[in-house]
Amino acid sequence: MVVHTVTGGLAGVDALWTAGPGGTSVPNWTKPGPVGAAAARRHVRSESEVLMPAPRFLKLTDVAEALNISASQATALVRSGELPAIKVGGRGQWRVESAELENYISRMYDETKQFITAHPVARGELDLADEFVDD
Repeated sequence: MVVHTVTGGLAGVDALWTAGPGGTSVPNWTKPGPVGAAAARRHVRSESEVLMPAPRFLKLTDVAEALNISASQATALVRSGELPAIKVGGRGQWRVESAELENYISRMYDETKQFITAHPVARGELDLADEFVDD
């Protein structure tokens, strides 16, 4: 798990960003436990500092950012039922529960693993794929 601090966040509170599965970064507003001297030097806090809890519900723009996709792709995931969400307020704005986003990501990892198992890559395909990688 990789943790780094971003200063000047919401209301001047520093956010801890945790690298999640697939390289996604998600804010973690809880105080970190002891993770070593280097991290302690990098992350100094006063005891009186109060951190905000992680939000329970996310806007579709937040979901899109977490998954590194466009807002319209996030809307399509919700509208298709692939990513469970609710509509709130008079204007019916979509909100995705943080736990549902994590469940979706886990499901995608499982589906990807099944796909890779069912469709192994031939040796020649790996060599060909190396030609298209930008250095």
